[in-house]
Amino acid sequence: MKRIQLTSLSSLFFLSVLLAACSQSSTSEKSADGEGKKLVVGVTMLSMQNEFIVNVHDAMVKKAEADGVELITVDAERSALKQVEQVESFIAQKVDAIIMNPCEVEASSPAVTKALAAKIPIINVNSETSAKPTAFVGSDDVESARIAMKYIAEKLGGKGNVLMMHGYMGQAAQIKREQGAREILKQYPNLKLLAHQTGEWDRAKGMSLMENWIQSYGSQINAVFAQNDEMGLGAVKALTDAGLKDKVIVVSIDAIPDGLQAVKKGTLDATVFQNAEEQGSKAVETAVKAAKGQAYGKETLIPFQLVTKENLTKFLK
Repeated sequence: MKRIQLTSLSSLFFLSVLLAACSQSSTSEKSADGEGKKLVVGVTMLSMQNEFIVNVHDAMVKKAEADGVELITVDAERSALKQVEQVESFIAQKVDAIIMNPCEVEASSPAVTKALAAKIPIINVNSETSAKPTAFVGSDDVESARIAMKYIAEKLGGKGNVLMMHGYMGQAAQIKREQGAREILKQYPNLKLLAHQTGEWDRAKGMSLMENWIQSYGSQINAVFAQNDEMGLGAVKALTDAGLKDKVIVVSIDAIPDGLQAVKKGTLDATVFQNAEEQGSKAVETAVKAAKGQAYGKETLIPFQLVTKENLTKFLK
């Protein structure tokens, strides 16, 4: 009797093992077919030394974690050549989609062409390339500069001398922000552009550039338009050290936390809010939809907003 019972139990055991093996095999096949597989998205960022770019990436990470997506992030360190190589690596890894924060309009374009040739969707975030990607998520940089320069023009009563700090030359944001600024300058013939030069989106370089301009132009300077907050804050420091800040209007773009605090203190006259969180989140959302073959927007433009002391509380976290 005992022997028969043991044999029955043994049979049940082997039957359960067999069923488990079949189930595991079925799951593996399902995963291989692409169902239930975790999507992998390759991400190449312009520079992880830039606070705004880091904020965009942080939003990507948050969205990816919420959606169960794996991100592989690399830093292009402002090199378009390196960025193209990084995209080539993503293609070799057979990622499901690529998000690129382009270093340059032209030099980063081969990355787009290569990804599309490999039939991998590629989404440009924050900045553009001449080669058209699967989709673009960002903001209208021309509009951001129009907002900033219009504020300067109104504050100066349409008359005075302005300096402009460019971002990294050849990048879409730099090109378009210069375009927007010049559009407004044309509308105010009594506003003179004294000088313009790159500070490469960098605070220390912005400060050094401003120190040089103070040496060259001194009390002639009425306003500074910096194409991002990092350079704007560098300009504020140089002007403060020279005892000129109270006489010079400084406006920049991005509304990073340091920029908002400077507006609160009154050292930065205004900044233009660019929504890093929305850009990062929408980039991942678009990449996932494109990878799954779902409907997605070819272009997602998130509006800029002027930030001054009057509406600052709306943007402080």
